[in-house]
Amino acid sequence: MPNLAQLRIALQNVYVRFAVIMLLAVGAGLAIYKSDVPQDASPVVYSQDISEITALAADQARLEYLLVAKPLSESPRYVFKFRAAPQLHVVKVPSTSHLSLEREVLLKNAIPYSIATDDFLATHKSVLLDQGQNPVTAEGIAFLKRHALDIFVICLIIYALKFGIPGMGMSAAVIMPDKLKGSMDDLIGMEDIKQEVLHLEDMIRNRSEYQSHNIDKPFNVMLTGPAGTGKTKLVGYLAKKLNVPLIQASGSALESGYVGGGSKALNALYRKACARGSCIIFLDEAQTLFMPRGRGEKKWEDDTANTLLGLLDGVKSDKGQGVIWVVASNFDDASVDMDEAMLRRFSVKINFRLPNKGERGDLLKSFLGRKKAGLVDWNNLDLGQVAEMTANLSPALLETVVERASMISIQEKAIINTDLMFRAFERATLGLTDRATTAEKHKQRERIARHELGHFFMQIDPYLRQGMSLAEVKGRSHLLKISTESVSKLGALGYVLQSGDDVSLRTLEELEQDVIQLYGGVAAEELFYGARGISVGSQNDIEKATKMLNLMVNRLSMYSRSKIDYTQLKNEGSGEHTIRQVEQKSDELYSYTLGAIGDYKEAIESIKDTLLDQYVLSKDAVFDLLEQRQDLLMAHLAGPRMAVLAPPGAHGSAH
Repeated sequence: MPNLAQLRIALQNVYVRFAVIMLLAVGAGLAIYKSDVPQDASPVVYSQDISEITALAADQARLEYLLVAKPLSESPRYVFKFRAAPQLHVVKVPSTSHLSLEREVLLKNAIPYSIATDDFLATHKSVLLDQGQNPVTAEGIAFLKRHALDIFVICLIIYALKFGIPGMGMSAAVIMPDKLKGSMDDLIGMEDIKQEVLHLEDMIRNRSEYQSHNIDKPFNVMLTGPAGTGKTKLVGYLAKKLNVPLIQASGSALESGYVGGGSKALNALYRKACARGSCIIFLDEAQTLFMPRGRGEKKWEDDTANTLLGLLDGVKSDKGQGVIWVVASNFDDASVDMDEAMLRRFSVKINFRLPNKGERGDLLKSFLGRKKAGLVDWNNLDLGQVAEMTANLSPALLETVVERASMISIQEKAIINTDLMFRAFERATLGLTDRATTAEKHKQRERIARHELGHFFMQIDPYLRQGMSLAEVKGRSHLLKISTESVSKLGALGYVLQSGDDVSLRTLEELEQDVIQLYGGVAAEELFYGARGISVGSQNDIEKATKMLNLMVNRLSMYSRSKIDYTQLKNEGSGEHTIRQVEQKSDELYSYTLGAIGDYKEAIESIKDTLLDQYVLSKDAVFDLLEQRQDLLMAHLAGPRMAVLAPPGAHGSAH
């Protein structure tokens, strides 16, 4: 019994043959039509509108002649021409209407007319017939008109089966080496990644040496890492250095919308690559191909992945030996569950990372260095400070910040400096800020100012408690600015903007401090307005704190001797217990925050007025204000602490 694939192929063959017959019929009809139309005749206007004959009564003075003819059919033709007009009008009317027209229009209005003679009919045969058609052609064209929609639908189905639906198939661009721009030297920093690429280049150039070690299959390369880190550019550089064409396609284009479409597109892509000999096939955004197979009920959805598995293994003949597969994904097997069989097909895996502070400074210098002389104020540009504030940004986002700085520079006719780069970073990451939304709402702005200052003071609280000077605290603080402007992109009426941290391995103490800082805003509201005066403005802070507490308690089991990921346990009782643990830790950390924020009540109140007046305070402005109030601030901190944060493990029972 034939399977689904054989049946599909059989149907395709039937449809293709039928389409060929239909297209030949259409072509034959058009050929006959073209041969019958008089090539040197005057313009002829054909119509079946009886009103053109009734209108002759009013245009009788312009009428040059009128003939009534009845050639080769039972429907009479009225042939008339106006003086000084090039068109010849032929109006076909039903035989049942002819007598009425002759009596009520022609005779009643005394319009002169003649009956066409046989000689006239013989010489004007092509003109009198419908648009110059003979009876056979007319019937063929009439058939095509009646079934035009059916023919179109059938042809569309055949095209879809043969080539895929337009816009849903794979579009692959072939880029020759001389058309590729840039070089490996354009990758700023990333020395570890460039070294891996150099190893890959050596493998490809010296394949015979690797074959001596029984490494004979094609080198399949997997690139992973965050978006905007240069994966696509690096593939282009590699193809240019190897002097081979680059065939680039998107992995998402394999979702063709019909069964077997992805497999067909991949095979077509591979045939195109084999025809060129040595080349690189680059599949971008191909993360869906790495997902474990058999996840859904529709097993044929795995056809595309299965086809790719076979192609990655190489073919038995030598035609695909020069083809190098490179696929890029924004995820890797460390963060996402991927198909083991697919991962084994890649002998080379290169994991891209975000640039560190030094590399960010070099990237910013490179991007800014491409601008014309005089557009950048290098003397007033602190690249180290800009690199610090742009922590965790990819090279692509850093370039976006520089582009935004250029836009602001053009609009304001200003030179790019540190302050303008800071504003560009804010615009690129936060979006538009607005003062008009809360300008006349003094009570709301007052609450917002206290809320945001609560975040700030709980961020510097550990340093002040250690007795550091304000200069030392300023050096440790990641604060960039405190604002009471609204941000529509974030849905916030104010914000504290801070630079990021390159260190991703955060400890329990650091995570607790992050939660305390998030709680600083709502604690400040409770301090000034009471427990029943807390607003909904803390929603985003509480959501983030809950997510972090869930990580600490449930996923990392930081407060338990048993190191277990409790989210993987489905026991309901265990789930209720961990919820109580999250609630307990939240209560402890918030209680500390509420106690600690009280030491800064007077400082918040005094700085609040300046913040309301200026809307925005920079880091320098905030610490200048603290310097003026240093005695008051230190007097409160010198007293007994209202709450003490216990060391890790000293509070909270085991799961």
